[in-house]
Amino acid sequence: MILKAEYVWIDGHEPWGLRSKVKVISNFSNADLDSVLSGDVSSLPEWGFDGSSTLQADGDDSDCLLKPVYATRDPLRDENSILVMCEVLNADGSVHATNKRAALDGLIAGHSLDQLDPWFGIEQEFTIIDDGRPLGFPANGYPAPQGMYYCSAGGDRAFGREISDDHMEACIEAGIAITGTNAEVMPGQWEYQVGGPGIGAKLVSDQLWISRWLLLKIAEAYGMTVTFDAKPMLGDWNGAGAHTNFSTNTMRADGGMKVIEEACEKLGTQEARDRHLAAYGTGTELRLTGAHETCSWDEYKYGIADRTASIRIPRGVANDGKGYLEDRRPNANCDPYEVTRVLLETCCT
Repeated sequence: MILKAEYVWIDGHEPWGLRSKVKVISNFSNADLDSVLSGDVSSLPEWGFDGSSTLQADGDDSDCLLKPVYATRDPLRDENSILVMCEVLNADGSVHATNKRAALDGLIAGHSLDQLDPWFGIEQEFTIIDDGRPLGFPANGYPAPQGMYYCSAGGDRAFGREISDDHMEACIEAGIAITGTNAEVMPGQWEYQVGGPGIGAKLVSDQLWISRWLLLKIAEAYGMTVTFDAKPMLGDWNGAGAHTNFSTNTMRADGGMKVIEEACEKLGTQEARDRHLAAYGTGTELRLTGAHETCSWDEYKYGIADRTASIRIPRGVANDGKGYLEDRRPNANCDPYEVTRVLLETCCT
C-alpha cells in the first residue's frame, strides 16, 4: 500500500505554531500500519525540515529532524492516511530546545511514575476567528454582553457549532479520547475535553496536539481559523484556558481526599507557583485577573467547587472522599507536555 503520513510538529514561535508536511511512503504493509496504530511507530522513518523557516535553526545550518512518537488515523483523508506527532531533534540527533516531550519522558522514566498510574484530562478552550475577529462579533462594535452564549443554541448566540461538531466527529474517528464539547462564555468560543481514565501524561499530550491540528484544518476548510490565545478580546470577555484534571491511584483510592489536599498544599508553595505559571503558556496576567471565573495570577487558593480558585476540588470528589483535582491556571495556548510534567514533578516526586 501507499501510505500518506502527515508529520506534525511544534515550531519555535512564542506562542507556538503547528507545522506539518506529508510523507508518501511506498510499499507500506498492512501489518506495519496496524502496528503503528497500536502504538509502535518504529516502522515510520525519521524525516527532516528547514528549521530556519520555523525559528528552530539558523539559515547556515538549518536542518532539523522529525522523530515520530505517536500516530493515529487521519479522519480528513482516506483509510491509507495517518497523522504523526513528532519530536524535534537537532541534526545530530540530540534533543532540540523546543522539544518539551523529551523532558516529560525523562521525568516519568527517572522517577518510575508509572507505578502511580497518573491520569489526566485537559479541557481545551479555543476561539473561532473570522476575518480577524471572534466569530459572532460584528465588524464594528460588539455583540450583546456575556451571559447567553454558554452552552447555548440558536443562530443569534451559538456561533461556529459546525466547526465544533465536525471536530468532535474527526477526533472520535481518529481514536482521540475526546469526552465532550460545549459552547463557552464568549461568542465564538468553544471547548472540548481530551483524556480521562487510563490516559497518562504523554498520551493526553500527544492527543491534544493532534486534536489542535485537526481543529485548525477543519476551520481552514470553512475559510476561518482558530486561536488558542489566552485573552483573544480585551475587556469584559472571558479568556481561554486549558483546565487540567489530574489524579494518581492514591488520590482515587479510599481516603484519597487527604492526598489531594496534600497535593494542593505542595502546589501552593511560592516556588511551585512560579514554576507552574512559567509552564502554563503565555497571556497569564491578561487572563488570570481574578475576574471571569479565575483566581488572580499573583494569588493562590484551592477549594471545593470554587471556580474562582487556582485549584478546584469538584463537589463530587469531596462527597466521595476521593478522586481528582482541577488546575484552572493553564492557558489555552499551554504546552501540555510542560503542564503534565510540572504537575507530576510537584505532586509525585
